[in-house]
Amino acid sequence: MFEGKDGENSVEDIISRYKDDVASLAPYITWLKEHTKQQVAESYSNSELSKSMPFPVYDSNLLSFVKQAQQTKMMNRNYTYVYTRNHLNTYKDELLFIEDAEITDMDDLAGILSRYILEGQTKGTVWAEGVYTGVLYAVVYKMDDLIHFWGTMSY
Repeated sequence: MFEGKDGENSVEDIISRYKDDVASLAPYITWLKEHTKQQVAESYSNSELSKSMPFPVYDSNLLSFVKQAQQTKMMNRNYTYVYTRNHLNTYKDELLFIEDAEITDMDDLAGILSRYILEGQTKGTVWAEGVYTGVLYAVVYKMDDLIHFWGTMSY
């Protein structure tokens, strides 16, 4: 399951690739957990402009989290392969996958994060859905947990 000690995709390699990026998102774990099942975006429209389109107004913590995630090396535009390969169709599928994920699944976890962050750039409700369903909390928490667990192991 795990490749050689110093090889690509070894535990050490995975930790070194993800440690800093996950650490940059870890401060948001508490906020993401507290806001699961809560609305973090409101729809705003100007009633004076009859043809104006409503647009989402986001919680500032959500925008800060998204901006931080966008700056990581984890963003993968090919995240659809993660969904196909792991048969992920609903947020419940995502949550079950995240729950069972191991350190060797970090690329797939990053793919789930990528989907929410990248799709949310063009589809206004995706970021808020990720918070509401708990997927964003679960994926960042799991990645942080795996890094801490395996980072303290001597193998």
